[in-house]
Amino acid sequence: MQTLDTTIVNTALPEMARSLGESPLRMQSVVVAYSLAMAMLIPASGWISDRFGTRRTFFTAILVFALGSLCCALSRNLGELVAARVLQGMGGALLLPVGRLAVLRGVPRSQFLQAMSFVSIPGLIGPLIGPTLGGWMVQYTSWHWIFLINLPVGAIGCVATLIYMPDGRAGKPSRFDLVGYLWLAFGMVAVSLALDGLAELGLPQAAVILLLASGLGSLAAYWLHALRRPDPLFSPALFSVQSLRVGLLGNLFARIGSSCMPFMVPLMLQVGLGYSPLHAGLMLLPAALAGMAMKPVAAWLISRLGYRRVLLFNTLAVGLSMISYALVGPEQPLWVRVLQFAIFGGVNSMQFTAMNTVTLKDMAGPLASSGNSLLSMVQMLAMGMGVACAGAVLAGFTGYFAQPAGEAGETLRAFHATFMTMGLVTMVSAFIFWQLEPETVATTAEVKAVDADTVDHA
Repeated sequence: MQTLDTTIVNTALPEMARSLGESPLRMQSVVVAYSLAMAMLIPASGWISDRFGTRRTFFTAILVFALGSLCCALSRNLGELVAARVLQGMGGALLLPVGRLAVLRGVPRSQFLQAMSFVSIPGLIGPLIGPTLGGWMVQYTSWHWIFLINLPVGAIGCVATLIYMPDGRAGKPSRFDLVGYLWLAFGMVAVSLALDGLAELGLPQAAVILLLASGLGSLAAYWLHALRRPDPLFSPALFSVQSLRVGLLGNLFARIGSSCMPFMVPLMLQVGLGYSPLHAGLMLLPAALAGMAMKPVAAWLISRLGYRRVLLFNTLAVGLSMISYALVGPEQPLWVRVLQFAIFGGVNSMQFTAMNTVTLKDMAGPLASSGNSLLSMVQMLAMGMGVACAGAVLAGFTGYFAQPAGEAGETLRAFHATFMTMGLVTMVSAFIFWQLEPETVATTAEVKAVDADTVDHA
């Protein structure tokens, strides 16, 4: 339900914009609000599950997610829809980490890898069927059904949770670092709003600069706070691990570029090329299939070449494949477009596997859970920032090309320039992975073990 929702919405954005009387090019807040709400609540997910138990927390998360879905379907304007997406994101932030924690506590350690590999299978269904299902629903019913479909799934999930899930707890939880959490949450929100304010919100330049400075200052205040607190949300000791430092920074900046693609591609196909929602959804299937096929190849390749070499060259490949979308046009043969989408899906999947595993591979003991939560937070923050950045860049190029109303050709040029810009951002992030130790290698089993315990927010 949760992974399906992250992909099904992107295909429906143009139709949602028409229904709500908004421009399709200014709908990124629907995606940003959801990912930002998830990023804000993920740091507290471990403490909440320890305090209230995994069963009660997971049940509440499903209920909140389903309620947010209902509010999305009932929204009458963009403001109401964004607020409902925030509520949805709050539920989604607890679903993934608390569900993974329930498996960790309920399954013997010797069977944990097999269990995580099994329960990750439904998560792969979302990217595979989400765009096509969303396109079909929008074209033949209405966009409201992409949210209403979550209600029966949520009801079944709530009943199954109460019947089958054990109420695991980790003893008495430590005191929650509320001050640190508020510094961290405000910093993430302020920086994201500053980026989104350049495009959709139309904030004046002074307000954007003020938000950005306040957000960065808040993040700096959290770091100073964490240095002197004995039990911070994320211990500074985490950053003594070189692979985690490089992995987190690489995740953040590489994903800022590539995470805009699920938002940008369906929008370009429908607004720039006149595709129907269903046709646009079907065009995303090659990327999803190639991404699934690349998983075992990624583990084998990393075990042979090592993280540094794979991440350096694959990050450049991801950026180049994004830049290749500047060649998409009405005259492009269909087989070339399908091949292009498949190549991006394959290298992007390889990128996620390599970045996730290099970040967490050296985490052990009490730092493992904290490192995993920090990675999840960075993933969702980068997703929101990537969509906000792409929206701002697209708005800037749209104004630069000054397309006449309804002239799709000039709109397509703005999309092309945005893909080139975001691709270059991704390529520059390759130099972060250059800082990895050259001898950083892995076994195939190690890559599969860590990758099974992480989630690709593609």
